Amino acid sequence: MPRPIEALIHQPALAHNLHRARDCAPDAQVFAVVKANAYGHGIDRVFDAFRGADGFALLDLDEAQRIRDLGWRGPILLLEGCFDARDLELCSRLRLWHTVHCEQQIDWLAMHKTHEPHRIFLKLNSGMNRLGFTPSGFRAAWTRLNALPQVDEISLMTHFSDADGPIGIDRQWAVFQEATADLPGERSLSNSAAVLRHSERAGVRADWVRAGIMTYGSAPDFPQHDITHWNLRPTMTLRSRVLAVQHLQPGDSVGYGSTFIAERPMRIGTVACGYADGYPRHAVHGTPVLVGGRRTTTVGRVSMDMLAVDLTDLPQDGIGSEVTLWGQGPNGKVLPIDEVARAAGTIGYELMCALARRVPVHLDPLT
Repeated sequence: MPRPIEALIHQPALAHNLHRARDCAPDAQVFAVVKANAYGHGIDRVFDAFRGADGFALLDLDEAQRIRDLGWRGPILLLEGCFDARDLELCSRLRLWHTVHCEQQIDWLAMHKTHEPHRIFLKLNSGMNRLGFTPSGFRAAWTRLNALPQVDEISLMTHFSDADGPIGIDRQWAVFQEATADLPGERSLSNSAAVLRHSERAGVRADWVRAGIMTYGSAPDFPQHDITHWNLRPTMTLRSRVLAVQHLQPGDSVGYGSTFIAERPMRIGTVACGYADGYPRHAVHGTPVLVGGRRTTTVGRVSMDMLAVDLTDLPQDGIGSEVTLWGQGPNGKVLPIDEVARAAGTIGYELMCALARRVPVHLDPLT
C-alpha cells in the first residue's frame, strides 16, 4: 500500500476562479497565468479548466511548447520575454507573444530573421524596479520597436508592486499613464490583486488582465481579505492520514528539540506528511489543520516525513483518520492555504510551488 499522502487538484474550482476574474474585469481579456508549472498544480491538470481563458501567460519555452501540444491555438505570452537571441526562433515557430523589458531584447529582435512579425508587450518599470524600461526611456524603446519589420503589434505593460496593500496603485498608475500617453496599442496592467481590489477603474482593467494567484484559490491580500470574501475556491488539497497515536502526560515532549512540552494529558496523532513533502518545516506549533474535517493544530516541529497534530479534543479520531493539511476537507470543510502559509511565515504561492515530487498528484475524482 502506498504512503497515504496525496495532493488533489480541483478543476471545477479552477474554472470558477477564472470566471471570477472575468466577473471583476468584464470588458477585459484574461490571461490565465500558468508559470511555475501552473503554480505547482501541473499545466496538464489545469489546462481543461482554463480553456475559457483568452490566453495563457508563463515564463518558460518548454511550458509554452506544452500548451501548444495540448492543442491551444490562441495567444501565449512569455512574461519575461526571451532569455537568448535563439529563443526567438521558437517564438516564431510557436507563434508566441513576448515581453520586451530591456535594450538587449530589442537588439535580438533587430537581428532576427522571420517571415511573421512578432506581437510584443513592451514593459514599463513604473516603480517596482524589477523589469522594464524607465519612464524616461520608454518612448525611445517603443520607437525602436515600431521601426522594426520583425515587430507587428506593440502592447504596453507594467506590473503593480503594491496592489495588494494600503499603498495601492495610484503612483504607478499615474506613471504609466504619463509614459504611455498617446501611444497606440493594447494595455496590460492588472495582476490578481489589482483585478480584485482595483477593477472599478476601467483603465486599470485595460485590455488584458493577468489572473494568477487568484485562479489557484489564494487571496493576494490575505489576511485583510480571505478567499471567502473574494468568492474564490481552493484548487489544491494536500491530505494524508494519522499513522499512530501517542498519549502524553504533563511534562512529556513532542518531536525534535523537545520544543513542545505538554502541560496537560494529551492525545497526539502522528501524520504522514513532512517537509520532504513540501509542508513548511518552519510552520510553528499551532498551525491549523483538519482531522476528519474538524479543526485542530500541529504540535511540535515538523520532521522530514511526519508531523504531529493535537487529537485531545477529537476522541473520535485516531489511526486512519483523514488529515487535511490545506484545501478541501471532508464534509465540505475548507482549510485555506493562506492560513497555513501565514502560520509558517510565508504565502500560499510558496506552499503550492513547493509541493514535492514524491507526493502523488491526482485530479479530484469527485469533481
